[in-house]
Amino acid sequence: MRLCSIASGSSGNCIYVGTDATHILVDVGISGKKAETGLNTLGLTCRDIDGIFITHEHIDHISGLGVLARKYGIPIFATKGTIAAIKQTKSVGTIDEDLFQTISAEEKLTVKDMTLNPMQISHDAAEPVAYRISHGKKKLAIITDLGTYNDYTVECLKGMDALFLEANHDVNMLQVGPYPYYLKQRILGNRGHLSNELSGRLLSELLHDKMQAVVLGHLSKENNLPELAYETVRLEITMAENEYKATDFPISVANRSEVSSLIHIA
Repeated sequence: MRLCSIASGSSGNCIYVGTDATHILVDVGISGKKAETGLNTLGLTCRDIDGIFITHEHIDHISGLGVLARKYGIPIFATKGTIAAIKQTKSVGTIDEDLFQTISAEEKLTVKDMTLNPMQISHDAAEPVAYRISHGKKKLAIITDLGTYNDYTVECLKGMDALFLEANHDVNMLQVGPYPYYLKQRILGNRGHLSNELSGRLLSELLHDKMQAVVLGHLSKENNLPELAYETVRLEITMAENEYKATDFPISVANRSEVSSLIHIA
């Protein structure tokens, strides 16, 4: 199984996951052209995509959805609430009703040789989910846009071979930054975004001997820096009450606007 961030950040998100037989995108919050170009670097085109899985309806996750859906007829998988919200987003345009496939948290579905299991997350959207994806015994999870986590979150994410995890903001940068007060409160709230510190603490509860890769994503352009996210998460792991050190695992930061390195899960 392979994982690649085509783009990840507050300005647009699009993640590729694939096997030899199956290719999917999680979110298309970038232009259709940019998504196509990103896939081309992986030796693929949009015609190879078997499905687009949407986490929620915020524009940085669906801005290119309408274009790709209309041009290529790709099935769109999303919760009932998210589908309704997408249909109310005028900038996406009209999408053929037949392309929408309704999913629900904790109800597994299969696309060719890939199994997907959506999970609930806490975010200020209609009915948001994150995705656990498996192929044979290989398992990964893509989880961003969550203001907080709980025992359910931890339980859902145990035993993953790879994690694509939000590290959205540095709390201090956000607090002293230019955002208006209401927006700062939204981001910091339980239905906002995960800070670098919380990302590190969550990751510390999920580490195990067979973890192959951790990718930090959905970084804020205004309220974070790749180096800061990386070092803060590593520090939280080192400070946590477990047997692991940050150097025990390959940790990387997804590029905001360019295709990141392709990760092979052995």
